[in-house]
Amino acid sequence: MPEENVKTYTYEEIAEHSTSESAWIVIENGVYDVTKFLEEHPGGPDILLDWAGQEDATDAFEDAGHSLDAREQMKAYKIGEIAEEEKTVKPKAYDNIIRSRLGVLIPVSVVLAGLLVYTVIRLRK
Repeated sequence: MPEENVKTYTYEEIAEHSTSESAWIVIENGVYDVTKFLEEHPGGPDILLDWAGQEDATDAFEDAGHSLDAREQMKAYKIGEIAEEEKTVKPKAYDNIIRSRLGVLIPVSVVLAGLLVYTVIRLRK
């Protein structure tokens, strides 16, 4: 959608869409009408309904570890954005930087710990 044609919604409007007849969720300031996707959702409809009409499902979406395919598929359900004055989520780019740094730090820490243990064992012999 071109930027000037993007429909914006307030959280008050979104709160009116919290049932299986009309389920809207918010992820990274995007508003998604997932009503037609409820029965297709691999995790079942209940998890979507838990977040329907709520202020923000970004953390839950990220914690679930959705695939790139899922992220691509969700574009079909996007109906707009949160009104500018109500946006609260950090930009996606910031989250990706943090995740990429943590993604490197953990394996490096494991390797270093393994080397330390190996060295200590070798020195004791």
